[in-house]
Amino acid sequence: MKGQKRILIVDDDSRFRILLRSMLESLGYESEDARDGFEALAKVRLGFDLVLLDIVMPGIDGFEVVRQMREDPETADTPVLIMTGLGGREDRIRSIQVGANDFLSKPVEAVELSVRMSFLLKMQEAQDEIKRHRFELEAMLEKRTATLRRSLDDMAKAQRQAHEAQLETIHRLAVAAEFKDKETGAHIRRMSHYCSVIARGIGLPPSEAEVIFRASPMHDVGKLGIPDEKLLKPGKLEADEWKIMKQHTIIGSRILSGSESELLQAGERIALSHHERWDGTGYPSGIAEDEIPIGGRICSVGDVFDALTSKRPYKEAFPNEEAFSILREGRGTHFDPTVIDAFFENVDEIEDIQKRYQEE
Repeated sequence: MKGQKRILIVDDDSRFRILLRSMLESLGYESEDARDGFEALAKVRLGFDLVLLDIVMPGIDGFEVVRQMREDPETADTPVLIMTGLGGREDRIRSIQVGANDFLSKPVEAVELSVRMSFLLKMQEAQDEIKRHRFELEAMLEKRTATLRRSLDDMAKAQRQAHEAQLETIHRLAVAAEFKDKETGAHIRRMSHYCSVIARGIGLPPSEAEVIFRASPMHDVGKLGIPDEKLLKPGKLEADEWKIMKQHTIIGSRILSGSESELLQAGERIALSHHERWDGTGYPSGIAEDEIPIGGRICSVGDVFDALTSKRPYKEAFPNEEAFSILREGRGTHFDPTVIDAFFENVDEIEDIQKRYQEE
């Protein structure tokens, strides 16, 4: 009977979760929901017959949720139906590669959803026979299940808090570097959002774009190691002073090096490479083109645009059109042409971010 089938809905859009729960109820299914990947990986251990899973979510995306489910013996056989606004061929292929059973594009139509779910549930019934006794003993296990649910909710909360604490620590480290340079938190917010727009514009997967969004504020963390008389000098730096200033890239990478965190590893690469140039004339290593990590190439464009359009002790803010002209002139010399093209293809969103996060 359909009433015996339990469905887990995983989506960060609360309205879509409510819509799906109502749709599933009308089809005779029981359902629960999870608002992100952390909660999904905790709740799925409670035993569900099918998971309806979004791809684009904060923290960990749907692809990573499926991958971890397939590595866990308790959830390895649970069917997963991907439901997402992403509808490209590459997304479908990747969904199957990580272990999803089917793919359905939003908006979801009730009849098609019912047919897809029925097929997956029937396919799974043979494997679920061994597990089905747990639900026949539901009354006896109710107290234990409630305790387990609280424990798993606490685990999801702890993982989410740990992730948020890491992000806050990274943000505060970036703020410390910017305050030393007389910058503000608005610069960090603009920079990270510019980088996110560009990353999505060049076609990076949502999870990689999220990493660049979170890691890009650390690009100038090495300024913490630059003497104030050099960092805050209002006039032009002498040759020996400029040599010291350029060391902030190396200092930043050393501050962030040696971590097992994906975000800090990305921050290390960005800190070291965001002043490299496409033609190989940048610093500190003089590497060129694809030798430069993609995060450094993206951050270079976002950083230069924000520097040009922001007031500094030694200059006034440039108008956007003048800054755009400078960026275009640097295409293929200073900047990766693909990254510059993505910037201008999404320039309306860039300017919206600029207006939203004005100097404080």
